[in-house]
Amino acid sequence: QVQLVESGGGLVQSGGSLRLSCAASGSMFAINVMRWYRQPPGQERELVAAITSGGITNYPDSVKGRFTISRDNAKNTVYLQMDSLKPEDTAVYYCNVNTVYVDYWGKGTLVTVSS
Repeated sequence: QVQLVESGGGLVQSGGSLRLSCAASGSMFAINVMRWYRQPPGQERELVAAITSGGITNYPDSVKGRFTISRDNAKNTVYLQMDSLKPEDTAVYYCNVNTVYVDYWGKGTLVTVSS
């Protein structure tokens, strides 16, 4: 059974930094794209970063220049370095792992940015 375990969330002041991690374990097909999504309170889930198996990254304008996604293919782990955090970054952050046949989701980790 595949499990995604996220860590690194917490409370941080505006302007601060956090680093999220998501480790995938279990038997699965080769991982293609790894992504981070977030869901702010009362809002829909949105993509915040994506990285292909070859290291190509993609970010929405709202986090570009502040967030950095990276991955360790040997460890099936994806990271999200979040700098210059703003109160509007407050959300539950979810990792998503895409394989050829199925996507897997983590349970989420809460990030709260105080003003």
